[in-house]
Amino acid sequence: MIKSMTGFGRGEYNDGKRNIIVEIKSVNHRYSDISVKMPRRYSFVEDKIKNTVKEKIKRGKVDVSVMVENLTENDVHISLNTMLAQQYYDNLRSLQETFGVSGEITLSMLAGMPDVLKAIPDVDDEEEMTRCILQPVREAAANLEAMRSVEGEKLAADLLMRGGLIKDLVDQIEERADLVPKAYTEKLRDRIKELLAGNVTVPEDRILVEAAIFADKCNITEELTRLRSHMDQMRSIIENSSQPDGKKLDFLVQEMNREANTIGSKANDIQITSLMLQIKAEIEKIREQVQNIE
Repeated sequence: MIKSMTGFGRGEYNDGKRNIIVEIKSVNHRYSDISVKMPRRYSFVEDKIKNTVKEKIKRGKVDVSVMVENLTENDVHISLNTMLAQQYYDNLRSLQETFGVSGEITLSMLAGMPDVLKAIPDVDDEEEMTRCILQPVREAAANLEAMRSVEGEKLAADLLMRGGLIKDLVDQIEERADLVPKAYTEKLRDRIKELLAGNVTVPEDRILVEAAIFADKCNITEELTRLRSHMDQMRSIIENSSQPDGKKLDFLVQEMNREANTIGSKANDIQITSLMLQIKAEIEKIREQVQNIE
């Protein structure tokens, strides 16, 4: 079954040392575009995250957000820069002497100076962190895929419904198309009689020739057959889809529009034109839905 390109998935991992939350959002896009937002210290996992997401998503714009919360103190250590603290102390004493300012230089004052005390992340075990991060990534991607599948079922139902409407309208056009040449013949005969006021007799075979020429010009049998075939192809793609088929459906919609435009230009009948406008409206709705199919 077809899948939507729009969806959201969330995954979470907690091993007592860290809590990792992964959220994945996807929207429609012509190609595959995956971006990852995560702490820079874990950037070594980015390519593996993208490859993991690609296993589930073949097309669409995908935003992956990775949030890591450390739950223990083992992931950082405090660095003391005594040389820098000494420079701060000496310079503060120099300021006192230069300007004759009194005051105590305290421990808290020195400790609060920039870079005297600094929390530095420990070097991560890349293999362990990769395993920890990819676990919620897989969970989020699976949840995203499930949501996209549900949305895909709704899209499929809507497309099949509109395909059925179009086929019904095609049947109506086909019935009307068979009557158009006869109606034209009668109008032509009446018009000639009106213009000539019965003074001249026009051979019936001449009228029939003109009617035949008209019938040939406005013949839309092939276009109707192809349009009906496109509806059958759309149903087949939707019901037998085992891979991303959004691009295939997009091309099929272009062919539907082509046939619809040809029918509209050749029909030369107000009723057919009205039915054709309804078909084009349904095709446009199909086109909009297809834009969101992977």
